[in-house]
Amino acid sequence: MALAALIGGTTAGVGVLDTELRYLYVNPALERLNGVPAADHLGRTVAEVLPEVEAREDLMRAVLSDGRSREITSSGRTPAMSGSARRYWHGAYHRLEVAGRVVGVAGILLELTASDDEQRQLARARRHLSLLDSANTRIGTTLDMDTTCAELVDLVVPALADFATVEVFPPDVAPPVRPAPPGVTRLRRAAVTALPRLRAGVARFGVAGDYVDYQEEAAVTRCLATNQPVIENLTGDERLGRAAPSPERVATYRALGMHSAVIVPLSVRGGPIGVLGLVRAGDSPTFTEQDVVVARELAGRAAVDLDHARRFAHEHTIALELQRSLLSEPRQPHPHIEVATRYLPADRSVLVGGDWFDIIPMRDGRHLKAIGDVMGHGVEAAVAMSHYRSLLRLLADEELPPHRILEQLDRMVERSGLDRAATCLLAVVDRSGGMCQVSSAGHLPPVFIDPGAAGTRLGDVTAGPPLGTGFGGYRTTEVRCTPGTVLFMYTDGLVERRGEDIDVSVGRLRELTLPASGNLEDLLDEVLDRFGPGAEDDIAVMASRARFAPWRRMRGGAKARRGEPGAGEPEEV
Repeated sequence: MALAALIGGTTAGVGVLDTELRYLYVNPALERLNGVPAADHLGRTVAEVLPEVEAREDLMRAVLSDGRSREITSSGRTPAMSGSARRYWHGAYHRLEVAGRVVGVAGILLELTASDDEQRQLARARRHLSLLDSANTRIGTTLDMDTTCAELVDLVVPALADFATVEVFPPDVAPPVRPAPPGVTRLRRAAVTALPRLRAGVARFGVAGDYVDYQEEAAVTRCLATNQPVIENLTGDERLGRAAPSPERVATYRALGMHSAVIVPLSVRGGPIGVLGLVRAGDSPTFTEQDVVVARELAGRAAVDLDHARRFAHEHTIALELQRSLLSEPRQPHPHIEVATRYLPADRSVLVGGDWFDIIPMRDGRHLKAIGDVMGHGVEAAVAMSHYRSLLRLLADEELPPHRILEQLDRMVERSGLDRAATCLLAVVDRSGGMCQVSSAGHLPPVFIDPGAAGTRLGDVTAGPPLGTGFGGYRTTEVRCTPGTVLFMYTDGLVERRGEDIDVSVGRLRELTLPASGNLEDLLDEVLDRFGPGAEDDIAVMASRARFAPWRRMRGGAKARRGEPGAGEPEEV
């Protein structure tokens, strides 16, 4: 009787389970802890009574098996709970025996209750872990520096700060508009954001893209000098004055209630590339050491992404400058040759490719038109493109037919050790524009758009292997053209589409017609409007034609009728 009174009156939960771990008895305390009437426990397992509790039945079975008592911590939710937080219980479990026979297991449980401070710390730790986990998917989604900076500030506000900025050294984003004064650190604000209640006031500090100057004693300057986080308590006017980049900011900081700040370096390979600034205001708590640890971890991850973006921007700029220099408008080989060109990158985020075009005058009055595509993207492709173009210009001086030019170019590339193959289409056009010799090294056929109602036709050109393979075997095809025929050349990005046969794609080019204006620039605009959307590779296009005054065509025609030399060629006066 005394034992029953003790068990029934204790605040500890007591339960007895049989060898199948079904409840045989629960005391009133365990009934209250579980929020389930005692009668509803009997004959049921813990999992059946409390499906949302991790009861560790495996350890209870071990107690039944070897008779060694165990202390078990379990957690979960019970019907007695309100809210969504998990609860924790610590229990001691012992095997019960009667006359040497194992009859079950008895458990004594106490609920573990953390203090308010511990609960706050636990909640803060969970938020920090969630923040770090989110950083893996929310920062560095592109190779653009400003976008990465914006992703960082959007992540930390409001999770870690009320107001956040990312500032980087100017050369990493754009050249400074003016030199910084001696003793001043100049940064470019790449991103800034704040809580809605602070945005109007924060707007006085400037916007993304502005340059900010910091004196030697400023927290940002000290952070960059030591490559260590700096925590600033802004409650005192003296500290507030040091933190502000200019005296007029002090009143603004105070009006917004800004009371603490953390400046964290954005460093990679031991060198800073900028800073992450975090500010709290109003009723927000001051920054703790744990906050600084999390901020530094986030800054470290973002710095890696920013370094990748910086390297990409550097390489992209070099490659783009190379390609721009190579894809500059070809100089007119003759005043009677009209040329229009376009280059359209598939995507701004994609490295420039090896597409190129050129028109080279030849000493006998003819001119060589070329378009090609070096395999790959980036600086290497742009350099290879320059190599191909230089060799081609050298060979053009020898006034060879197109297939011989390709043969020599193929051999020279193979001997030079250049490891990037390229397709190329050459067309040698006489001064009259009446005859076109075409040869292809793995390139798509040209398109001829005849004036008037004559129509549009694809050049029936035999394509040899790409350049750089050393196989050779190129052929020249002669195509007759009337004066005014437009020769349209292009790279494969114009027509190649995933899931579509290339012959079908190229066949649609037969539908090209000259616009009503007859202008080649308008023609290329229409071509890119029609075929450019959905392109997965860079596009280079070139349109050209010979143009003559009517009296010149008549005189050439008269010579043809008389069978005189120079028929079909313009006469010089």
